[in-house]
Amino acid sequence: MIEITLDASWWLILVFVFDIIVRILAVIYVPRNRRPTAAMAWLLAIYFIPLIGVFLFLLIGNPRLPRKRRRQQDAINQYIRDTSAGLDFGTLRPHAPQWFQSLVTMNRTLGAMPLAGDNDAHLISDYQESLDEMAEAIRGAERYVHVEFYILQTDASTEKFFAALEEVAARGVVVRVLLDHWANRGKPFYKQTLRRLDAMGAYWKLMLPVQPLKGKYQRPDLRNHRKLLVIDGKVGYMGSQNVTDSTYNLRKNIKRGLHWVDLMVRLHGPVVASINAVFLSDWYSETDEILTDEIDLFKVESSHGDLDCQIVPSGPGFDSENNLRLFAALLYYAQRRIIIVSPYFVPDEALLLAITTACQRGLEVELFVSEEGDQAMVYHAQRSYYEVLLRAGVKIWMYRKPYILHSKCMTIDDEIAVIGSSNMDMRSFGLNMEISMLVRGEEFVREMRGVEDKYRSLSRELTLEEWQKQPLRSTVLDNIARLTSALQ
Repeated sequence: MIEITLDASWWLILVFVFDIIVRILAVIYVPRNRRPTAAMAWLLAIYFIPLIGVFLFLLIGNPRLPRKRRRQQDAINQYIRDTSAGLDFGTLRPHAPQWFQSLVTMNRTLGAMPLAGDNDAHLISDYQESLDEMAEAIRGAERYVHVEFYILQTDASTEKFFAALEEVAARGVVVRVLLDHWANRGKPFYKQTLRRLDAMGAYWKLMLPVQPLKGKYQRPDLRNHRKLLVIDGKVGYMGSQNVTDSTYNLRKNIKRGLHWVDLMVRLHGPVVASINAVFLSDWYSETDEILTDEIDLFKVESSHGDLDCQIVPSGPGFDSENNLRLFAALLYYAQRRIIIVSPYFVPDEALLLAITTACQRGLEVELFVSEEGDQAMVYHAQRSYYEVLLRAGVKIWMYRKPYILHSKCMTIDDEIAVIGSSNMDMRSFGLNMEISMLVRGEEFVREMRGVEDKYRSLSRELTLEEWQKQPLRSTVLDNIARLTSALQ
């Protein structure tokens, strides 16, 4: 009996020593090169739920891509930077504000494409119309079609899109397709989609595959969230919409009657080459194939438009949070009006400070979000910021259910806009590979204003008085979700 007691005592000592070592190591390693809020959230998780906290940190604590992928990203970024230096990307609009040029320089320094002039851009706000128009554009392909979407599904809504791919592939057009592995696996029509791509002869790859048995592994919740389409380097599409039904074919969405509302932009002009460069860099990351010998990437063609556009890719392959820096800078540069549309709005300290400061500077600031959420944790984390925003003077519009407003865009004053795949949340800033486009041109902002007016007519304004009547249980859920949102 005495021996058993001693053994038990030794076990307690060992557990105590191990616990102390874990806590010390956590303080040393967790905060390194990590924002303070994220570091504090991880430390709290490790201190209060040690086994689970350590396991989660080992599983998803590293927000960076594997070293090989980072080297590939650096190599292709350098190639694009060297190749595009000094090339003519159209005539830029005159009389740009001095701050705009410094913004473009910052983007370029962080890995963005050159600012391109002479572009034509038009918005498509109807979900099915967008799918059908992309299908029609694909049918005009002569050499190649590049398809890259976070979610890609063959279903009734996307039938014309896939039929167009089959049609051009049958006459010898090269079809290359990228789709995110984790976002598609296990989803409806996943296997049917891959079989259909195989049958048409498309070259396809899964983005960021989590296949450890095949030697392919990285943090499992890293995603390639980009949505883009390029046809022959002449026509491009990008924005927030996936290639799937507006219900995403999920039973839970169909049962709740949820439908997604998205915004895409059709592009002609030199900026299409920049979108193509993003595709080629992602293709290289997944295949090790360099297509620049086959495709004259920067053989640009001007359009009848007069817009200045710059493509800004972002994600864990870059050293900086390119999209966050772009958004924050625009918020500080704005002089009169800011309108933000973001389905998942979970700002970090810098972005929240920029927005509230804009209100204090006397600017009109509006935020469009959804009345109903499809992801509980993000939905509640987002709600936790409503009170401080309302008190600062932000006008919050809630797009009425059962629709999920999934568009991602921002307009600054009357001349500058951003549109793309990036949400304004921690995931999009640090974990997702995204693509955003900076646009200068009053005519494009006028189109954006029309979309914003439509959204406003289908939304209701959230007031501070209404918000203060929220039940206690909602406040508790919001606060817990806010804390967990920092675990990156």
